[in-house]
Amino acid sequence: MLVANRLPFRRIDAGTETTWIPSPGGLVSALAPSMADTGRLAWVGWAGDIDEGTTPGTVLSAEVVVDGATLYPVPIDAEEKRLHYDGMSNGTLWPLYHDKISPPEFHRRWYDGYRRVNQRFAEAAATVAAPDSIVWVHDYQLQLVPGMVRELRPDLRIGYFLHIPFPPEELFVQLPWRQTLTAGILGSDLVGFQTPDGAANFSRLAAALGLAARHNKSTLELESGRRVQVRAFPIGIDSERYDEGARSHQVTDATRDLRARLGQPHIVLLGVDRLDYTKGIDVRLRAFKELLADGRLHPSQVTMVQVAEPSRDAVDAYVSLRGQVEQLVSEINGDFGRVGFPVVHYVHRSQSHESLLSLYRAADVMLVTPFRDGMNLVAKEYVATRYDETGMLVLSEFAGAAHQLKSAVLVNPYDIEGVKNAIVEAVEMAPDEVRRRMRSMRRAVKKNDAAAWARSFLDSMPAQAQPALG
Repeated sequence: MLVANRLPFRRIDAGTETTWIPSPGGLVSALAPSMADTGRLAWVGWAGDIDEGTTPGTVLSAEVVVDGATLYPVPIDAEEKRLHYDGMSNGTLWPLYHDKISPPEFHRRWYDGYRRVNQRFAEAAATVAAPDSIVWVHDYQLQLVPGMVRELRPDLRIGYFLHIPFPPEELFVQLPWRQTLTAGILGSDLVGFQTPDGAANFSRLAAALGLAARHNKSTLELESGRRVQVRAFPIGIDSERYDEGARSHQVTDATRDLRARLGQPHIVLLGVDRLDYTKGIDVRLRAFKELLADGRLHPSQVTMVQVAEPSRDAVDAYVSLRGQVEQLVSEINGDFGRVGFPVVHYVHRSQSHESLLSLYRAADVMLVTPFRDGMNLVAKEYVATRYDETGMLVLSEFAGAAHQLKSAVLVNPYDIEGVKNAIVEAVEMAPDEVRRRMRSMRRAVKKNDAAAWARSFLDSMPAQAQPALG
């Protein structure tokens, strides 16, 4: 059973009828196909709507089956969303875990709301989980859930996976609730991170806080005698879906039409991101602007497409970022564009799967420049669509994907001159070198796909629930 903040489908109530549509987000896109492959997709999570009329004490709405997945919706009202999701999750934990790119805020009311929602998720999972089964909890919104589930159902095997970076000890300990959040994760039998650095950071933290001692390199031992495995499990994508989709006649025609509508430029640069301050969208726009001003790229030869999908519009930092990005786009087009021929094509809306495939296929250079990212699946999606071994990836060395996609042009996003040089290197790279690098990256993406990731994590779970040894 999966426990995650969002269900893979969003509930839409229209009068007397309820429909379910696929949810947006990288977590859902990664987990749904990987778990479907196991043939046992049951999911506890929020349905994406506001439940204002729920009876106090209710932890679950009615169970529903959608496309073969059994969904257990957890009700959340508007105030709980504000405190738990907009506040503690995305105003405190998200910026702190991403190296304080935006200053985190610490509010007791946010944490109180976070704890209440985590308790509801834990009670929901404990209510519906089969005896002696696995409960796999996901991401930073639910860090208290593993410990709470263990208290309620000691017969269960509990896994936890963090999809974003886990910070070094000196950042994490700023949290007023550092003990309870760490203890919550330690309620798991197996704790997974995107990179070895994340796993090492957590193990050091647990020891420094006196909550666990190292048993060996990948195992912590609690005072009770119970042992917790802590390891890296780099997440993958459904690579076959992207490869096969990119080869379809529909996507081929859409790609040809897209390049024609862009004015048949010699080179298309592409960025596809959530509109988030961690993604480095402003960095690549500034680098592109300077390259045009320096004459190293020419607006008649190079066009940039930047997709910035809406994200967390209720959070002030995201509202501010949107203004900055749109100002940069306007400046570049004002300085270097012509009537009917903008240099940057900016899109602020979500894209369908088919639209993303045509964008990936149309792009000669993919720009993935986050300041910090747990993995970044966009980088892997782009590689998976390049079945003809064309196209080059410019990738931040601070994205988890850089550990696997070593043949990309790796760059420090804090170094604007380095970003400029990386873009030019990718644009001017010889075709034989492009093919060699892309072939290597495609092998890595195919080998480490979503199904392999889920299988690896679940196969590492203990065969049965661990009793305390002390």
